[in-house]
Amino acid sequence: MAVALVCAAVFPAHATAQGAEVPPYPKSFDRLLRDLSVLAHDSMEGRAPGTPGSARARAFLIESLEAAGARPFGAGYEHSFNTGTTAAANIIAVVPGRDAQRPYIVLTAHFDHLGVRGGEVFNGADDNASGVAAALAITREVASNPLESPLVIALVDAEESGLRGSRAFIAGPPIPLEQITLNVNLDMVSRTAGLLWAVGAHHMSALRPVIAQATVNAPVTVRQGHDGPGAAGGADWTNSSDHAPFHQAGIPFVYFGVEDHPDYHQSTDDFENVDPEEYLASVWTILTVLRALDEALPSLER
Repeated sequence: MAVALVCAAVFPAHATAQGAEVPPYPKSFDRLLRDLSVLAHDSMEGRAPGTPGSARARAFLIESLEAAGARPFGAGYEHSFNTGTTAAANIIAVVPGRDAQRPYIVLTAHFDHLGVRGGEVFNGADDNASGVAAALAITREVASNPLESPLVIALVDAEESGLRGSRAFIAGPPIPLEQITLNVNLDMVSRTAGLLWAVGAHHMSALRPVIAQATVNAPVTVRQGHDGPGAAGGADWTNSSDHAPFHQAGIPFVYFGVEDHPDYHQSTDDFENVDPEEYLASVWTILTVLRALDEALPSLER
């Protein structure tokens, strides 16, 4: 399979949103841009469910998770379901935590996009190859430096056709829902223009100070909102992506995403339109918040 490749690199120290310098990005980020370029390449044919491009994407994801040291959850990484019109599959893996008695954090990102329409490939670089590549980088980092909690990585299919993959996960989870303490969902996290949204604290207020404290020195501005009537950010994103089925099942969530941009759901949502520094800053910030949430979870009430 011919794909566009971006060479691995060692990323230097970088500035926070407030201008202070923080240490270099971790080595686990070295493949981040390469993974994004692979997932958003024309050869993936827009990753629509049930297509050869989707099958290629799933094979790449399984290979990447296995190489990262994430174990399959159950009999294998691939968990099949049917959307009602086509076969689809979620890719699910786990990285054990330091404390085997802790409940699970589930990290979700949908890998499907809109496929090929009118002869044009809808590559979905931001939506949502960016979230999936970020999840792979976070998996590599957590595998080498585990959380206290075990981390389930759920790369879900068919989000664009009604959150079908995350609904399938909730309907038939590989673990009892009561053993899931938090969902962290990544959907469109590369095109920040300096602003990343963290959504969900309206529904669990104890999350708000944890997120705020973790992002004081972030290299991107993080704003909380888009999660309730009259909340900061206007439109309510509570049911807009794969965190919604978790929320509906009573599981707290934090959803990281960006405002819609001109390339949203257009054939121009390509790898070339992603600013590498914006994207790296976003993923580093998400990882920082994930670790803070993991540390705080025992003191948070569900």
